[in-house]
Amino acid sequence: MRILMVSPYPPKRDGIATYAAQAVAHLERQGHQVEVLSPEPSAAHHHLDFQAGPRFGAALARRVRAYDKIVLQWHPAFFYRSSDPTHRAAVDAALAVAFKIAPQVEVWVHEFEYEDARGGGVRAQASRLLFRSATALFFHSETERDRFLEVVPVDPAMAHLAQHGEAFVRRSAATREEARASLGIDPDSTVFLCIGFIQEHKGFDRAVHAFSGLAAHGARLDIVGSTRLDEPDFVAYLNELDRLCAATPGASLHAGYISDELFDRWIVASDAVVLPYRHIWSSGVMERAALYERPVIATRVGGLAEQAGDRLVTLVDDDAGLAAAMRQVLGVDDSAAEERAWNLDGDDLFTAVQSQVRERARLVRGGEVAFAGATPGAAVARETAPTPGTATLPVRRLPPFSRPPATSLRPGVSQLKRAVRRLISWEVDPVVHHELLLQQAVVASLDTLEQRLAAVEGAVRPGTGGNGAGAPAPADPSSDRGSTA
Repeated sequence: MRILMVSPYPPKRDGIATYAAQAVAHLERQGHQVEVLSPEPSAAHHHLDFQAGPRFGAALARRVRAYDKIVLQWHPAFFYRSSDPTHRAAVDAALAVAFKIAPQVEVWVHEFEYEDARGGGVRAQASRLLFRSATALFFHSETERDRFLEVVPVDPAMAHLAQHGEAFVRRSAATREEARASLGIDPDSTVFLCIGFIQEHKGFDRAVHAFSGLAAHGARLDIVGSTRLDEPDFVAYLNELDRLCAATPGASLHAGYISDELFDRWIVASDAVVLPYRHIWSSGVMERAALYERPVIATRVGGLAEQAGDRLVTLVDDDAGLAAAMRQVLGVDDSAAEERAWNLDGDDLFTAVQSQVRERARLVRGGEVAFAGATPGAAVARETAPTPGTATLPVRRLPPFSRPPATSLRPGVSQLKRAVRRLISWEVDPVVHHELLLQQAVVASLDTLEQRLAAVEGAVRPGTGGNGAGAPAPADPSSDRGSTA
């Protein structure tokens, strides 16, 4: 069968692009002849601007008769350049025409904006028409399929379930020991891993908060990945995550795009993969962890509970459950963490309560909590230390560089701007990326300097014994948690 795959494609830095590449390889192993149509120049055979509005649908319609089947990887961000209802209705109508012309059309629904299909307006009708025009729809969980069918009442027989990782294959042959040696990880440490594109909805910051205090039990938390796009919100979240890791012993951020092999090698090196997502449909990371039989701790969102099945997955409902699950991996008694016991020994109740309030505030900021029984010197040093990250706030608040949108009200100018951007992106993109790295390096350097100054001040501050007793140890220059990889 001759198949056209319509999807972003490597080297595009996108999870669905990687998914599509594996799906193409799977189809080719079955004996099909597969060509790929991507939205920009890539390793694909053809490319068209997916966001060209109705013109993309018309261009696709001219191609589809040459193939036995069209397989389209659906995500709203690929095909709509704005949320304008008129624009989206026109795009859907044009694509519906292409679907009707094609012999067969499979739409693999990775995400869907339900509000687009609700009601009786033109926008909703066009959305429903588009998906009714397909031959088959595929979903990765029954939950999302059923939600889709509530707003797009197609024949249930055309809505199929597919195993998310059906086409996945192992990319690393390393053993656990080899993987750890190559990554510089102590063979005896317990490794929690968050990996994938770094965006706020992935909730990696939740894992850092839950991890607080576990470094003392021989554990480490590694967050590995990059922002999918250099959008201001994405970069701001990356910077905040960097600050949080720098303030949390044992937590490290390894920022940067990684190869498929290195992605898998990190999973092999881990003891537990942590998926603290705030919302998601399904998880490719969970599938890759299953390939190597690695335990997973995941929040119960989207279709993750269904995707987990009978695998080594611990599902949690909130941040407290996430922290408890991580402690359970270590075999740490969680009662102290759950109770956050107040240390009220002594005559001055007010002072004791205020001390505990300050400690709890440090927990919210990603610091460690001093429980009952902690040494007085250490408690004083922590209470009087400056808030982590204050020296870097002016740098962190600098808005990340963002190129202006390639849009214009004048006819034809938007297309011209997009064409110019493509022509110069090979030269501009490295400069933008370097500027981001410079900002991160300045933040990391200031964080390290601030930690060392706090250590020196703690050593001479009254109440710590004047000789450094109980003061925090200076940061190890060889273990800069704010560095990027």
